[in-house]
Amino acid sequence: MAERKKSKPVSWKTRIAKAKPAHVVTTEADFAGIRAGSKLLIASPEILARYLMAIPIGETRNLVRLRNELARRHHADATCPVTTAIYLRVIAESAWEDLSAGVPRDSIPPFWRVIEPGSPIAKRLSFGPDVIERERAFESSPER
Repeated sequence: MAERKKSKPVSWKTRIAKAKPAHVVTTEADFAGIRAGSKLLIASPEILARYLMAIPIGETRNLVRLRNELARRHHADATCPVTTAIYLRVIAESAWEDLSAGVPRDSIPPFWRVIEPGSPIAKRLSFGPDVIERERAFESSPER
């Protein structure tokens, strides 16, 4: 039996770079609470990162608000919840690598302003939800 060659894991930055550009599709069937025939924004890591960077320090947004605002901006009825969650995780993992490497906090997308510590996305992060809690606490402290 032939051995399978193990492939090198794809880096988070590579996943961001290889992501398709944002685009709007018309749904053919009901999907994740979105009715068939709706215009659905398939966001990109770039659009999500820009959104995160625009949230003021100390403020947070929830996923529903993020998806609704992006849909409106792109003349869509909704934003895909699946790709949004996937790309938020990719952005968070990439940002965490940057933070760990000493990149200044204000140079990375502040994923902690949208990802809730107890959310399914937070539970999948390699660094855990405690980082989100710590970053939120730091931003809300007067000593920052």
